[in-house]
Amino acid sequence: MSSYESKQDNVRTLVLPEIEVFANIYSDRDYRIDMEIPEFTAVCPKTGLPDFGILYLSYRPDQCCLELKSLKEYVTAYRDVGIFHENVANRVLDDVVRACKPRFARLHADYNVRGGIKTRVTTVYRRP
Repeated sequence: MSSYESKQDNVRTLVLPEIEVFANIYSDRDYRIDMEIPEFTAVCPKTGLPDFGILYLSYRPDQCCLELKSLKEYVTAYRDVGIFHENVANRVLDDVVRACKPRFARLHADYNVRGGIKTRVTTVYRRP
C-alpha cells in the first residue's frame, strides 16, 4: 500500500465556493471562451508544500456563462487544499460543467517543476 492511500478520498465531496453563472444571450451561436488562471496554488498532499501552476480553461457555453469573480473565489479556495495535480484538473472541470452545463469544456493544468518533474494534466468534457 502506498503512503498516498486515502489522502484523496474526499476530493469529490470537498466543499468549495459555488461557481456562479449568468445567462448567455448568444446561446444560438457556437463560440468559445478561453481563460488563463496564471496563479493557481494548491498543496502537495504528501509534503504539505505549495504547488504552483497555470490553469487553462476553454469552454463552449450553452445557456450560461461562468461569472469571473465567483470563479476567482473558487480557484483561490484551493490554496489550502492538499490535492494531486490530476485531481485538481478533474475536479475543476467537474465543477465548471456542473455550474454552466457547457457544450464542451477542456481544462489543462500546467504545473511548475517539482522534484525535477514537470506535470501537465488535460481533461475534456463533451456533452453527450
